[in-house]
Amino acid sequence: MDFNLTDDRRMLKESLSRFLQDRYGFETRNEIAGSEQGFSRELWAQMAELGLIGAMLPEEVGGFGGEGFDVMTVMEELGRAIVVEPVLPTAVLGAGILAEAGSDSQKGLLEKVISGELLLAFAHGEPQSRYSLSDITCQAERTNGDWVLDGQKAVVLNGDAADKIIVSARTSGTDDDEDGLTLFLIDTDAKGISRRGYATVDGGRAAEITLEDVAVGEDAVIGELGKAFPVIEEAIGRGILAVCAEALGAMDVAKDMTLEFLQTRKQFGVPLGKFQVLQHRMVEMCLEIEQARSATILAAGRMKEDRATREAALSAAKNLVGRSARLVAEESIQMHGGIGMTWEYALPHFAKRLTMIDHLFGDADHHLERFAALSQAS
Repeated sequence: MDFNLTDDRRMLKESLSRFLQDRYGFETRNEIAGSEQGFSRELWAQMAELGLIGAMLPEEVGGFGGEGFDVMTVMEELGRAIVVEPVLPTAVLGAGILAEAGSDSQKGLLEKVISGELLLAFAHGEPQSRYSLSDITCQAERTNGDWVLDGQKAVVLNGDAADKIIVSARTSGTDDDEDGLTLFLIDTDAKGISRRGYATVDGGRAAEITLEDVAVGEDAVIGELGKAFPVIEEAIGRGILAVCAEALGAMDVAKDMTLEFLQTRKQFGVPLGKFQVLQHRMVEMCLEIEQARSATILAAGRMKEDRATREAALSAAKNLVGRSARLVAEESIQMHGGIGMTWEYALPHFAKRLTMIDHLFGDADHHLERFAALSQAS
């Protein structure tokens, strides 16, 4: 397998890197994160024009990528700037589901998604679900030719700003069955939907969404009725790959900031980097990052493999990235001392994002258990 970037991916990476350096400095990022909307629609449109969203989707739906390495290339650069724009919920999760399982009319919406006009969110997790993808109690029942949805969705990324949400609901089976789940594409201004948006600890936005007698037509159904679990699992898999790649970019920046600090900050008249114990801790950080990078590359290369191979690689990557991200966040702050906890300094914001990435889509412990179970089953 050739791990070198193709010319197109290299050009995208370089263009995105220059854009973020010029337009998305740390102070700008903090201002955007602290705004009422939590992201900049102007910068979102510019990112779309650069091809950021199109790179996440295959050519047959209007994109120019869609492979695991395309997702990794984009998200690693975004991680270096801890971007708060809704790339993960819109371009990776929402658009990925429509590209994979949507009808022709639903796939037609992707043109507006790629251009930055339409924002999406994936409303799947529920208050009791934790990391289980099948523990869904939101109900959808057919009534007078329509589907009527009732239930609650928790921590929906970009849920307060999305124009349309993809909602998972149970159309048959019991609460934890994989069979019986169906996906619906719903306008966020539909009658019966209420959203409570809030800022997350790492600078993003999420929402609690309640659906009460929300009626939608048959054309709102995405894919096959009652058979949505494989689509959900693949979508979350893309999300896992995306946040693993994002963590690599964030860890690289945290490592570089810490190394620079150790080389310039003096104690007892010599740079901190001269102390052997701190050198050893820096080496351990670098080794952890490279292990996480190797696992993420492997997962990116196996996104088109059979289910067991793909999911095992994703769980292995998420476990390693979660462990490494936690270590890098903690060690970077420890070696910085007091300044590592200062709001005006960039490092703690990277540490917060790295901590949250460990918990997104299952933490390190969850994926270690999942990897073991998948390995035994194969």
